[in-house]
Amino acid sequence: MKFKEKIKLWSNIYFTFLKLGSISFGGGYAIVSLMEREVVEEKKWVDNETIVDIFAVAQSLPGAIALNSSAFVGYAIAGIPGSLIALMGNLTSPVIIILILSLIFSKIRDLPAIEAAFKGIYPAIVSLIAYAGYKIGKTAIKDITGFGMMLAALLISVVFKIPPIPLIIAGAVLGIILTASKTRISCRNETKKGRQ
Repeated sequence: MKFKEKIKLWSNIYFTFLKLGSISFGGGYAIVSLMEREVVEEKKWVDNETIVDIFAVAQSLPGAIALNSSAFVGYAIAGIPGSLIALMGNLTSPVIIILILSLIFSKIRDLPAIEAAFKGIYPAIVSLIAYAGYKIGKTAIKDITGFGMMLAALLISVVFKIPPIPLIIAGAVLGIILTASKTRISCRNETKKGRQ
């Protein structure tokens, strides 16, 4: 890739993640559906399978899911420079906004208009997270086993208040065990057919 093309791609990555960082109110999960729409549907930088894998890994690592996802998507697009540029783009607006708000928030947080704005933002954030879960679920849950694991993880997290990390680790271990079992069974069946 020529240097001019790299600069164009890098600037496209930066401004895409600048936009995502500017409009993703409500924390990391709020950005999931926005990022999926932007990088999969509109830009076609990664496919559905890749974005689901990115979100799974980003959730299981320390740090904010929005930043982890940005770094992974940037890397998938343009390697290490893409990863750093996506992170910078995602961080630019929040850092500027936080610096400004930290100067004035203590003076305005008790104003009725500010309280009302936050009451309106919270339900919108919940809907964004629910939509992201639905979209990712359509790609990630491929069979009845995956659906059962999803239901079990949801029930365990709600009923027993288990934090996400043990559930993610348990899901990974269970996925490895189930895949290994299916592979062994298919190998045995192929061996039996070969003997016949």
